[in-house]
Amino acid sequence: MPWSAVARGALSAGPLLLFAVLADRTPLGVIAAIAAMLAGINDRPGSRRVSVMRIGAPALAGGGGLLVGTYGGQHLGALALTLLLTCVGLVAGGISAVGPVASGAGTQLLVATAVGAGMPGPTPGWLRALAYLGGACWLLALRLALPTPGATAGDFRFDGERDAVAAVYDAVADLLDAVGGEEAVGRREALTAALDHAQDALSGPRLRRYASSAAERRLHAQYATALPLAEAATALAWAGEAVGGRTSEGPRRLAAAVRENTPTGPLPAPHRSAPALRALDDALLHAADAFDRGSAGDLHTRRRTAASVLRLVLGAGGREYGLRVALCFGASAAVAQYLHHARWYGQHSHWYWLPATAVFLVKPDLGPLVSRVLCRAAGTVLGALVFAGFAAVLPQPEGLILLVAVSGALIPVSTRHFAAQTAVVTVLVLALVMVGGEPQASLSRIGETLLACAIVLVVGHLPMPGQRGGGVRSRLAAAGAAAQAYLGHVLSEAPPSGRGGGRSDDRTVRWALRREAYRRLAEARTAIALAAAELPPLARHSEGADAVVAALERLVDATTACAVHLDDSGRLMPRDARQLTALLDELGQQRSGVRLSGLPLAG
Repeated sequence: MPWSAVARGALSAGPLLLFAVLADRTPLGVIAAIAAMLAGINDRPGSRRVSVMRIGAPALAGGGGLLVGTYGGQHLGALALTLLLTCVGLVAGGISAVGPVASGAGTQLLVATAVGAGMPGPTPGWLRALAYLGGACWLLALRLALPTPGATAGDFRFDGERDAVAAVYDAVADLLDAVGGEEAVGRREALTAALDHAQDALSGPRLRRYASSAAERRLHAQYATALPLAEAATALAWAGEAVGGRTSEGPRRLAAAVRENTPTGPLPAPHRSAPALRALDDALLHAADAFDRGSAGDLHTRRRTAASVLRLVLGAGGREYGLRVALCFGASAAVAQYLHHARWYGQHSHWYWLPATAVFLVKPDLGPLVSRVLCRAAGTVLGALVFAGFAAVLPQPEGLILLVAVSGALIPVSTRHFAAQTAVVTVLVLALVMVGGEPQASLSRIGETLLACAIVLVVGHLPMPGQRGGGVRSRLAAAGAAAQAYLGHVLSEAPPSGRGGGRSDDRTVRWALRREAYRRLAEARTAIALAAAELPPLARHSEGADAVVAALERLVDATTACAVHLDDSGRLMPRDARQLTALLDELGQQRSGVRLSGLPLAG
C-alpha cells in the first residue's frame, strides 16, 4: 500500500479546492484540482528526482494545452476548433511514442486542450494555465518535501534511489540462485527491470551545487558496482551450470548494506573455477572497495539525442500513433460540438468530456483497446452511480470538497487497474464540476463515455495508410541496433591477454552499451505484449515479433558471456564464436519468417 502517495493525494486536490472556494476563486480552484488529479496519476513509485520529470513534464504540456484550448475555444468556430484539436492530437500522439514520460505529457496536452476549449468562463487563458501549473506544482512540492514512511536510513531524500539500487543486488542474487534451472530466463528479465528502474531513479535532475554530496556519490558508486555483478551473473546463467548456494550471499549482503545505509561487512567469496565465477569474485572485491570509497563514474545517464527523439516521433511508430490519436480525438470533438450546438446536451453546456474520455481510450501504450474500452465503460458507470448517491446526501460544497480529497487519496491505489482508476477519477471530476456551479451530471457523463467508447472502437480498428505495426517495428529496430552496437564493441575492443585484463574505459563503454541493449529489448517486449493482446485485426500485424526479440535476447546474453571470457583469457574461444554465428543465423531466419522488417544484424 503506497501510504505516502495516499497522503499526498489527500493533501492535493481537496485543499486546493477548499482554498479557492474560501478565496472566491472557485473556477481557478477547479482547474488547479484537475491538474493535481492528473499529477497524482503520474505520481508513481520511484525516486524524488525522477518524479520531477514524471510529474513536471506532463504538467508543462498540460499548461500549454490549456492555454491553446482556451484561446481556441474563445476565438474559433466549431470547424476550425475541430481542426485545431485534430492537429494537437497528431502532435501529442507522435510525442507519446517516445516513452512513458512523453506519453504522460501527450495525455495531459490533449486533456487540458479539450478542457480549455470546452469549459467557458471569464478567466483569461494565461491565468488558467498558471492555475493549472500551480496545482501540479503543489503535488510535486509534496512529493519532494514529505518523507516516505520507514525511510530512516540516512538522508530521506534518497530513499527511492536506495531501494532501487538495493533491488538490483537482490535481483542479481535471485538470478544466481536460478542458474541452471528453468527460472533463469525470467530472473534475468527481472534483473533487467531492476537495472532499468535503478538507472531511471539516479538519472533525474538534481541541484548541481549538491551533486557531490557523500550520500549521492555513494549511491552512484553502488549502482556502478552492480553492473559487473550483473554481467557475471548473466554469463553464469548463459552457461547454465548450477553454482553453489553461497554464491548469492555476497549480493544479498550488498543489497542489505545499500538499503540500510551500512558498511558491507565480510563478503563470502565464490569458487573461482570458471571465467564467470572469477568475474563474479572480482566484482565482489571491487564492490567492497567502491562501497567504502563511494566514488564512481556517471554510468546511470542515458544520452538520448534530440535526433533520436525526433526519429521516434516522425518514424513509423510515431506516425501511426499520432494518426490514430488525431482521428479519435478530432472525431470525438466534432461529435461533441455537434451535440452541443444541437442542444442535445440539455442543461450541461460543457462538451469536453467526450474528447477527454477518448484520450484515455485511444493511447496504445495504456493497454489493449477493447479492454480499455470495457474498463472505461464499467468504471464510469460505477463512479457515476457512486457519486450520485453521495451527491444526494452530502452538504454542498463542504461535503463535495471532502469527496474530492478522499478521491485524491484513492488515486494512487486505483492506478493498479484501469476500471478502478476510471471510477475514482469519475467521482472526483463530477464533484469538481458540481462545486464549480453545474448541476449533478452523472447520467450525461455515462452517456458521453459510452459514446466515446463507440467512437474509439470504430476509429481504432479502421485500416490505416502505410505498413501497420509501426510501434513494434520501431522498438524492434532500436533493440536490434543496440544489440549490434554492443556486439560490435565486445568483438572489436578485446582486452589484452591475461585474467582481469581490459581497460577500464572500455569496460565502462561496454557496460553502458549492454544496459542500453537490455533496456531496448525490454521496451520491445512490452510493445509486443501490448500489440499481441489486441483483437486479431490489430494483433496480426506483429505476429512473430516475440520470436525475433527472444533471438535478440539470446544474442545479447551470449555476447555478455563472450565479454566475460575475453576479460579472463584475452581471446575469443572457438565455442563462443560458434554460438554467436549460430545465433546470428537464427536471428536471420526469424526475421525472414515474420511481417516485420528493417532490423539491423543481417547475419
